[in-house]
Amino acid sequence: MSADTSLSPPKPVLSRTARRGSLLGRLIRGGITASGIFGYVFLYAPIVILIVFSFNSSRFVSSWESFSFRWYGELFKDAAMGTALKNSLTVAVSSTVISTVFGTMVSLAMERRRFPGKMAFDALLYLPIIIPDIAMAVMLLLFFVLSKFGLSLMTIIISHVAFNISFVAVVVRARLVGFDRRLEEAAQDLGANEFQTFWHVTLPLLMPGILGGALLAFTLSLDDFVITFFTAGVGSTTLPLRIYSMVKLGITPEINAVSTLLLAASMVLVLVSLLLQRKGGAPVTDLA
Repeated sequence: MSADTSLSPPKPVLSRTARRGSLLGRLIRGGITASGIFGYVFLYAPIVILIVFSFNSSRFVSSWESFSFRWYGELFKDAAMGTALKNSLTVAVSSTVISTVFGTMVSLAMERRRFPGKMAFDALLYLPIIIPDIAMAVMLLLFFVLSKFGLSLMTIIISHVAFNISFVAVVVRARLVGFDRRLEEAAQDLGANEFQTFWHVTLPLLMPGILGGALLAFTLSLDDFVITFFTAGVGSTTLPLRIYSMVKLGITPEINAVSTLLLAASMVLVLVSLLLQRKGGAPVTDLA
């Protein structure tokens, strides 16, 4: 055993410069980790506090009294809040359906067709994603005023469709990038016409992307405040506008409760959208 020990190579000795470099690397990595943790705490600690104090039985948001669902009960008794929720769901569902249909058709046209001005139209399609919400809100307001279109629930729906189409198109086009056109060709070789090929092959394979884009559009429409604020008329108050009007009078536990419900709904919709975008299309075996 002593002979084996004597034959083993000596352990390398790190120089002072190497040790300093190793220590500096650990300090940098530790600083990056600490800054990341601080960033997450800075962003999400207020949200956690809001959720916790939505279950506070006290009417004062600065002191904790006891755990209670009191303010959720008060929330469902508020008639104005119910009307705002109804308006928000009407706008979100309507704009989602319209933008999903048009966004899917635009995606198919942009990926599979060549036409004059395609590059310009492609740039225009991404414009609502790039420009600030306040700029788009002012442009839409000027458009409705110049066209003498009275502000109402309909103008909110039109405005939401205007920016939701871009988000749906982005999601569906990402799905079309990896689409195998040979499946459509095989369906047509088996006797399917263009409509049957689209209905039984193309649409099922695109459905995860379409549903993901639809849920993303629904979430954006449900949470939107800036564009809705500029394009809403009398009697068309949505949930974000209602929350804003309540905040101007002071923060109450009822605001914490409705904000918690809105946050939970948005998170669920976004997670479902992400899961659907990752899901692959099921194979189609029946070409009736």
